[in-house]
Amino acid sequence: MASWRRLAPSSAARRRGAGVLWRVARWAGAVVVAWLLLCAVGLVYLRFFPPLITALQLQRWVEYGDPPGSHSGFVALAQLGPHLPRAVIAAEDARFYQHHGVDWSGLQQAVEDNVKRGRLWRGGSTITQQLMKNLFLTTHGSLIRKALEVPLSLLAELILPKDRILALYLNVVEWGPGVYGGEDAAQRYYEVPASFLSNDQAARLAACLPSPRTRRPQRMNAYGAKILRRM
Repeated sequence: MASWRRLAPSSAARRRGAGVLWRVARWAGAVVVAWLLLCAVGLVYLRFFPPLITALQLQRWVEYGDPPGSHSGFVALAQLGPHLPRAVIAAEDARFYQHHGVDWSGLQQAVEDNVKRGRLWRGGSTITQQLMKNLFLTTHGSLIRKALEVPLSLLAELILPKDRILALYLNVVEWGPGVYGGEDAAQRYYEVPASFLSNDQAARLAACLPSPRTRRPQRMNAYGAKILRRM
């Protein structure tokens, strides 16, 4: 009994341990809040100006040597034509204009689908969440990243109008190795400006977004047709 008491932590030691954990949690919280404030400043900038570079572009530059940035520069939403924005919304976030950054019902459905399949199959991310991932985070899947996406997306919807969020997304999203934005994608795969894309071509491009480094629009027959019907 005496030896067990010597090995058991004293109440003072437990209090010290709890104090250390509390300080670590407080510092971690302060870091997250400071990071969110910096992101908020960045979002105010992006309300009026195009992004200079994104976290995703930096990641791909380090991983694969893909040159960052778009060859076409920032293209206004109206200049991307009528079909590509509709196709991307139909494919990625049908309730884009109804939710406020996070589609809670879509997220619940994604969780239920993943549980049924026994693996991570759907992410349930909105266009706003995907934009935040592209701008400020990485593509590496983790619960921490998903947790950070939520407050960032809610913050973005307070600062940015919906059409600005969509325009930013369509200009920075990856559409293949070294291909960023809808204008570059249209010219790379169809050799036309995005405003000249047909319904079918836009749907096929949108079908590539879940896996842009491996999918090509010319092979997206079935999924492209599904998106076309949604449109």
